[in-house]
Amino acid sequence: MAPQEEAAPVGPVALVTDSTAALTSSEARDLRVSVVPLHVVVDDEEFTEGVDISPQEVIEALRKGRRVSTSRPSPAAMLACYEALADAGATAIVSAHLSAQLSGTCDAAHLAAREAPVPVRVVDSGSTGLGLGFAVETAARELREPEAFGDGRSAPELADAVGAALARRTRNSTVLCYVHSLDCLRRGGRIGAAASFLGGALAIKPIIALAGGHVEPVEKLRTSGRALARLAQLAGEAVAAGGPGTRVAIQHADALDYAENLAADLVEAADSELPVQIRELPAVLSVHLGPGTVAAVIAPA
Repeated sequence: MAPQEEAAPVGPVALVTDSTAALTSSEARDLRVSVVPLHVVVDDEEFTEGVDISPQEVIEALRKGRRVSTSRPSPAAMLACYEALADAGATAIVSAHLSAQLSGTCDAAHLAAREAPVPVRVVDSGSTGLGLGFAVETAARELREPEAFGDGRSAPELADAVGAALARRTRNSTVLCYVHSLDCLRRGGRIGAAASFLGGALAIKPIIALAGGHVEPVEKLRTSGRALARLAQLAGEAVAAGGPGTRVAIQHADALDYAENLAADLVEAADSELPVQIRELPAVLSVHLGPGTVAAVIAPA
């Protein structure tokens, strides 16, 4: 895979995110969003997400029982991105990343921001995947509007406003996941508050949510069929509550059939031409959620 390209800023404020936001290389380039990658470690060999390891390669490694883990970007990598954007003309930066309760990426961004040549507003999105990606995309489009710079605000003031709006959007989004097996969540230590709820029953099929920045239990069911049907019901309710303009995506880890069925269920329930994107989960998220995972992302306008 080709490495993701660093984007040139549009005007005084540049936008940075990380590879868990699930933006494609072409989307990031068109939006002029810079993407700092996280890393996947397979049997002590480190790979860069979006550069030299794919989600499918992660799934294959997990299925073979290899040791797979993840690591955050280094502060030095973050700083290099900020410096490149400043050199390209940015006078302020919004740097929005996956939940600080799931990763040290925000910490790396804060450390880099202290040394950056321009002010950096670091945003803990409290989300990940397209829950983050949709909000970043909206922010990028807003920054491209001519009126974004026409009200007399300085670039740092505008960065603060854009960062606050981005955080509000991710807080208002719903991220629900059907997890086929708890093994990866347990191994990665990402169950958090859900641990006592899920207990030791590895055979159950749980539905979890990303709420308040961490994994929360929703329901546990005995079969995949029941769990996926319940996921469709819950996601449908979130779509209905979102109102006009709500964006919907289904992400999956080697579970395309499940994802397509869920998308069809949501379109049928909405009784309209509801556009639903279907995408693979990023490699880093696949490490922690495991093969067979299906996630529904509902982002109100």
